[in-house]
Amino acid sequence: MKMDKEIFSAVRKNGDGDIESFRTSSGRELTYEEAISEVNNGNVLGANVFKGKDGEMYIRGNADGDPTNNLDALPTYE
Repeated sequence: MKMDKEIFSAVRKNGDGDIESFRTSSGRELTYEEAISEVNNGNVLGANVFKGKDGEMYIRGNADGDPTNNLDALPTYE
């Protein structure tokens, strides 16, 4: 089954305000780890994965100069 490319449409944050999961444009809910895999596999567009100074992998929106579409600015869901 071929899947269409998706984008992140909403996020769930923990008590510290850190993103812990994502909802995609097709309605799928992904854990942070699943989202890293989906971005790396090219299934989710508009984001990239990078290694932080602590050695952990993180997701960030592709830089386009528009802060309103940053991952932190996405709507939240419960």
